[in-house]
Order: sequence, then C-alpha cells, then structure tokens
Amino acid sequence: MKKLFNLFCAFLFVSSCTGKPEGVEPVRGFDVNRYLGTWYEIARLDHSFERGLSQVTAEYSLKDNGDIRVINRGYSSEKEEWSEAEGKAKFTDKSDEGHLKVSFFGPFYGSYIIFELDKENYDYAFICGPNKAYLWFLSRTKTVSPALRNHFFETAKRLGFNTEELIFVEQE
Repeated sequence: MKKLFNLFCAFLFVSSCTGKPEGVEPVRGFDVNRYLGTWYEIARLDHSFERGLSQVTAEYSLKDNGDIRVINRGYSSEKEEWSEAEGKAKFTDKSDEGHLKVSFFGPFYGSYIIFELDKENYDYAFICGPNKAYLWFLSRTKTVSPALRNHFFETAKRLGFNTEELIFVEQE
C-alpha cells in the first residue's frame, strides 16, 4: 500500500502540471455529481504506481469543502494484497469542464483530463494526464463491448497516444 502511494506521489511531483497534451480537449457540459461513484479501469498506459495491479478501481465522492475525494485501489497478485491511495481533485477552471487537477501528495497536482465521456449515462470515460504518457479508460462496469474497446483504441491512436503499450486490466 505504501509503495503504491509513494510511487504515485513521485509521479505527481515530477509531473506537477495541470496542462493539456496537444490535440486533447476536455469535455464540456460535465456534471460532477453524475461522475461520482465507482469506476473500473479497463485499460491504461503502464506506470510504476500501477504496475502489476489488477482489479483497479477509482472511487470519487464529494468532500464538505467541495473538493472531490479520490480513492484508487488495485490488487497485486504477486504480493497477494490490495494497494490503495487516497487523494483529492479540484477543477482547474470551470466546474462544467472535464479538466481537473488531482493530488495524492501535498500541494503537487497533476492534470486529470476527461476528453471523452458517455454524456447520456456516464457509463465510460477516456482520461489523460498532462502529456500523452498518461492514459486511462474507465467504465462503470467491469467489462465493455468490443465496439467500445475498439473506439477507445482508435480514439487514443488518432490523438497520438502510444496504443501499442496499452494494458487491458484484468477485472475478475
């Protein structure tokens, strides 16, 4: 658990940036209340703070001060244990725009850009960080259709993400 937290903190310290990668725009008309709850990680680009983890989830809830509480959780089959990290997120500008900043360590924030979202049901989201080395595909369900999986892959590829390095997360 400490390793996941420390590695994620190191990532945020190094990439303490709230910018956007070229060609990526956050969704507009974002409703944070509909976004709250549990999301399952379907795919990601690999990073040390998540390496080897399966059954990865992200849970979002509102704090009393208006910030968003973030709980990231994953299972390491190698260590046979769960890892968990708690952080906070805030909007970088407008509250109806899917561009937030997230911190798991003190004053250091990294971009959290929702660049595609199922606006009808909030069933899936495509997210990136401050550059194209960070990419996630989240869903409200543990599995998604092959068509949606392909749509994510093609969208990420078109935007210049390294789709050859994608990891599809085991959720069972």
